[in-house]
Amino acid sequence: MADAQQDDDSVDTRSDSGATAAATVERTGSTKMPPADFHDDSGEPPSETGAPAPGPERSARLSAATRVLATFSWRLLLITGAVVVIGYVLGVLWSSVLLPVVLGLLFATVMWPLAKVLRRAKFPPALAALTSVLLFLAAFIGIIAAIAPPVVAQVNDLADGVSSGLQSVQDWLTGPPFNLGTEEIGTYVDQAINSLQASAGSVAEYALTGVGAVGTGLVNLVLALVLTFFFLKDGPRFLPWMAAQTGPKAAPHVAELSHQSWRTLSEFIRQQALVGLIDAAGIGLGLLVLGVPLVLPLVVITFFAAFVPIIGAFVAGGFAVLIALVSDGFGTALWVLAIVVVVQQVEGNVLQPILQGRGLKLHAGVVILAVTAGTGLAGIIGAFLSVPVAALIAVLYRYGRDQLDGRHPERDEQGRVPELVGDEKGARLTMSKDPVEDPAPR
Repeated sequence: MADAQQDDDSVDTRSDSGATAAATVERTGSTKMPPADFHDDSGEPPSETGAPAPGPERSARLSAATRVLATFSWRLLLITGAVVVIGYVLGVLWSSVLLPVVLGLLFATVMWPLAKVLRRAKFPPALAALTSVLLFLAAFIGIIAAIAPPVVAQVNDLADGVSSGLQSVQDWLTGPPFNLGTEEIGTYVDQAINSLQASAGSVAEYALTGVGAVGTGLVNLVLALVLTFFFLKDGPRFLPWMAAQTGPKAAPHVAELSHQSWRTLSEFIRQQALVGLIDAAGIGLGLLVLGVPLVLPLVVITFFAAFVPIIGAFVAGGFAVLIALVSDGFGTALWVLAIVVVVQQVEGNVLQPILQGRGLKLHAGVVILAVTAGTGLAGIIGAFLSVPVAALIAVLYRYGRDQLDGRHPERDEQGRVPELVGDEKGARLTMSKDPVEDPAPR
């Protein structure tokens, strides 16, 4: 009986302790952990940690998070694999198929305003396209013909300038601070000649590779001009044809994306031409003030070089400095170098990113990174095409984002969308008669 009474007292005591602990929790919002009765073999008192004890749902939540992560990882791997395969296919088809098509589209954006004027003047589409291409080639050949006579007329003066320039270089090296003797200079020249002779095989291989690249470039250029003719002739038919291949639901999106892509390419050509014009005017004015010969050819080279970012500006500036060196000496060459560096820095780091960023709706940093990435991936052609490709990717991204956000860029102000109509004999795009409304939410 005494033991039973003692057990009851123990129960009451524990109950009182629990009630006291509960009251403490209610008053203070926390509770003190009960003393630990776990002892390891060291004989030391048990230690405590400030880390919270695991909640009852930790395991279930960890399992759910692991499933989500696994699903995301598989999707990421599939997307990465698809991107790799698409990139490989594009790389295989690039030089033989895609490059002429892209160049043809860019040429078409340049010639389309003239072709459109000729079409409005009742020219047949084929004649308007052929006239535009021939005028484009005539303008290009005329520019070459305009800059060739000054070069031919001053070739003798340039040859004399090269000789005097080499003599100036020798006098500069023999004077302070180098104080090199004639024999030392001859030794260095002999070493350079021996190095060239030792690497003659490599030089010849590079030369043959360069000749092959030039031949491939000419073939691609001719093919691009042929494609330009067809783009100008049948351009308005391509859009309904593309829409007819997709279906009535996708037709409005195909039409709007095609229009936005065409406007983006046209804007790129206009902005690049403006940048090249300002670049050529700045350098040409500096050359004219300094009295450097061949100003017109150098201006033309600078203008066309602006269409190849980074490399084109470097080559054009090098030509200007070289001609100034062989014609007027080191002082004028240094002044030309300073002018070229200033103009190109302003053009490359300020003017071009701002103009292209505003016209193509790209941030200046995106433009610079696109040019860098394009140069690393595909060289000069990649540098030239990197900005329009980045702009087209931005067009696709913005269009998809607008669709996800419930905005509809394919609709006009009245809410109408492009609609594909026709029969087995043909199809055409027209605006829908009635506004298109969004389906009611479920």
